[in-house]
Amino acid sequence: MYLGSRIDERVDRVQLNDLQTAPASVDWRKKGAVGPVEHQGSCGSCWAFSVTANVEGQWFLKTGRLVSLSKQQLVDCDRLDHGCSGGYPPYTYKEIKRMGGLELQSAYPYTGWEQACRLDRSKLFAKIDDSIVLEKNEEKQAAWLAEHGPMSTCLNAGPLQFYRYGILHPSEYACSPEGLNHAVLTVGYDTERGVPYWTVRNSWGTRWGENGYFRIYRGDGTCGIDRLTTSAIIH
Repeated sequence: MYLGSRIDERVDRVQLNDLQTAPASVDWRKKGAVGPVEHQGSCGSCWAFSVTANVEGQWFLKTGRLVSLSKQQLVDCDRLDHGCSGGYPPYTYKEIKRMGGLELQSAYPYTGWEQACRLDRSKLFAKIDDSIVLEKNEEKQAAWLAEHGPMSTCLNAGPLQFYRYGILHPSEYACSPEGLNHAVLTVGYDTERGVPYWTVRNSWGTRWGENGYFRIYRGDGTCGIDRLTTSAIIH
């Protein structure tokens, strides 16, 4: 029950044209834009972890301050998504706007199960102005990430169940790009021995994978990693 991102392919994508050429590597962890790895537990709330982490990164780039925002607020109060049964990041941003922003994690802490909404509008901390769904092009997505920060990303998480370390690159047969079922945070990219990869933060705790992170091949849409990449916009 780790998964829980409900995918709808009928989205309007932003064409990424006016971007700088992407540098050879980027790691937003080193720039202070990424919080510590967390654990969603048995609740299918990956979508909430992914989106709040993206908003945290955008807030950091706007203010210079990295904060931890409430996932539980989304699990409890988001009317378009489905709590511990899954969610869809483009809807999540709309709900954050409807609610007026996100409370801090300390004000509305994570429990790992659905409960009655306890939204306190006087405690809303981080607000967003808009959101985008990026064009399905990994080269342009890398350039966008380099310029604008960590991205909320969806993929088929089947192979992640057995991942320990290294660069994931299963075949399309072994990991269908159509089967998106998990949302994560892409924090950077690089190349190792000629193999390009994304660096991605999961929400299954630090004992999983590479201290809570995984690397996945970059360039051929492995596991659908290029299919649904989104971000909040904060002016």
